[in-house]
Amino acid sequence: MMRRGEWGAYVQHKAALRDADPAVYANVPQNVNDFGDFEYLGNITIGTPSQPFLVVLDTGSANLWVPGPTCDGSCSGKRVFDSSKSTTFQANGKPWTIQYGSGNAKGFLGEDTVAFGAATEKQLPVPSTTFGIATHISSDFKNDAAEGILGLAFTSLAVDHVVPPLINAINQGLLDQPIFTVWLEHKGAANNVGGGVFTYGALDTTNCGPVIAYQPLSSATYYQFVASKFTLGTYTIAKNYQVISDTGTSFLGGPKAVIANLAQTLGATYHSDDDSYYLPCSTNIGSLDILIGSNTYSIQPINYIIDVGMGDGTCVFAAFAFNNFGFGPAWILGDPFIRQYCNVHDLGQQRMGFAPSLQAK
Repeated sequence: MMRRGEWGAYVQHKAALRDADPAVYANVPQNVNDFGDFEYLGNITIGTPSQPFLVVLDTGSANLWVPGPTCDGSCSGKRVFDSSKSTTFQANGKPWTIQYGSGNAKGFLGEDTVAFGAATEKQLPVPSTTFGIATHISSDFKNDAAEGILGLAFTSLAVDHVVPPLINAINQGLLDQPIFTVWLEHKGAANNVGGGVFTYGALDTTNCGPVIAYQPLSSATYYQFVASKFTLGTYTIAKNYQVISDTGTSFLGGPKAVIANLAQTLGATYHSDDDSYYLPCSTNIGSLDILIGSNTYSIQPINYIIDVGMGDGTCVFAAFAFNNFGFGPAWILGDPFIRQYCNVHDLGQQRMGFAPSLQAK
């Protein structure tokens, strides 16, 4: 729809829906909780009456899944979706398997109303949404506070091309604009504390300043665009890189040699046992600067040096190396970047906007 010049018809359709049903919301903010600056989780409900789940709101994937009642022991301790208790559930039964950067899950598909937000909050209900009901999840997810993952990327990235919940909401005309804003907070080592807001259908003008610039997407699969320079202290690498914005990645990911040079510039020490770079929490050689388009975006040390709660003044450089083997993005701009700058995901015009976080240090 958004690539075929049908936006005008969409607006008229949305207005008609709004007139017919004043409960259709133009935009909806969803609060998320911060888990040690490593993970940001939000509440959703599925079914009628609603069944609650705590999920990763993940711009780096495009499928929604939660545990089901036939899940094996890997789902132990997590809430499960019981389709027999929902009057709006429609069976599908198609099997699915998803492999993430770390972890995997599998199960079968179903269809029901998925609502962004907790039942006690203003919600964005999206009827007739296809989602995964997991029968197995890997240990990465088993030991995590999250009960599932809600992917916010494009349908083209989705396994089996299942329409993601937010894309479904846009296609049904439930939002004012086909955009959403992500604002994340730095809360340090605190767990399960208020840590940001995802605003669907609008710019977040409460927590974010004016948009500095928009950058066109180079691929509308992930939220992928081009960055052309990374600078920290005396180290600079100037090269056009394909990068993605990803709320589901705790750190910054990049080419091995570049990450090693950044770590060396910081004086960080590599530990092979956990594939991490350690350094004193007091380290401060200035901002990590990223050139996107004609604008430089500066990540301050408070957002790229993470206190992992050791209690001895030791922190972790919030970056990791990965090899894309020449395919896909070379960099992942994860939570450290998004804590510094609100990210505006403009699906209609296929571009990313960046605005200063009014709370960022």
